[in-house]
Amino acid sequence: MTYTAWIILTAALVGLSCGVIGVFLILRKTAMMADAISHTVLLGIVIAYIVTREVSGTAMLIGGILAGVFTAFLVQWLHSLRVQHDAAMGIVFTTLFAIGVILIATSVGNAHLDVQHALMGEITFIPFHMITLPFIGAIPEATALLLLVLSVILFFIIAFYKEWKITSFDPALAASLGIPVILMHYLFMGLVSVTTVASFDAVGAIMVVAMLITPAASAYLWTDKLSFMLVLSGSFGVVSAVTGYYIAAWIDTSISGSMAFATGLVFMISFIFSPKHGLIAKRVRPAETM
Repeated sequence: MTYTAWIILTAALVGLSCGVIGVFLILRKTAMMADAISHTVLLGIVIAYIVTREVSGTAMLIGGILAGVFTAFLVQWLHSLRVQHDAAMGIVFTTLFAIGVILIATSVGNAHLDVQHALMGEITFIPFHMITLPFIGAIPEATALLLLVLSVILFFIIAFYKEWKITSFDPALAASLGIPVILMHYLFMGLVSVTTVASFDAVGAIMVVAMLITPAASAYLWTDKLSFMLVLSGSFGVVSAVTGYYIAAWIDTSISGSMAFATGLVFMISFIFSPKHGLIAKRVRPAETM
């Protein structure tokens, strides 16, 4: 594959993974938890680097996952102490992100890990870090990791589809049916963390937040059926990644920034033209009932 094809494929995998998992963030009304976790995983990644002195690998993934789950735990703990949920998220993610930034400045040294890299990623360097896999051959390390993460996400969503559906729409009913709501919550936050960490090095925190929230919000405008919403959100993520790349190539600007911008374009189109919740539909519907 060509240099450009690897970049587009990697970004498309980010869009697909984030788009699918983002649907449940929207349905659970915890969309801004994506923002929190996408920033606090930096602390886990930095601590993993300090321990292992490697800027990639299993340690980074584990560190980011633990940081994401720890973020969810702290938010829930503060909320149980009567701190408003949005305020709890703001307190936790700004504090943990700040600690991560301080550690980068004071402890990381000359490693390829800085705040700019954390926010915007380095997707243009993806094809330079290749590994060889059986039956596949040479493939960028980030692409291979994203393929693995996407497989894990799809496995858990399919295996526990009924549980995700019930706990997302009616946690009280789920608890009455014997479904472990708390366990499902932290499992879900673990999946969000895995997705965030896998995407972090390639596209940075900004695009991760955009891909987790905006495609899912766009899909929500088009359908009320969960299965179709999952497919549509993942598709919107892929379309945004591909469109964003060519926008960046056209005007010679940040690839990750352009992809995040493309998610906004998809949302605006959905907001205007979706058949049920779109602006045009809302204007036409009252006229038809007169």
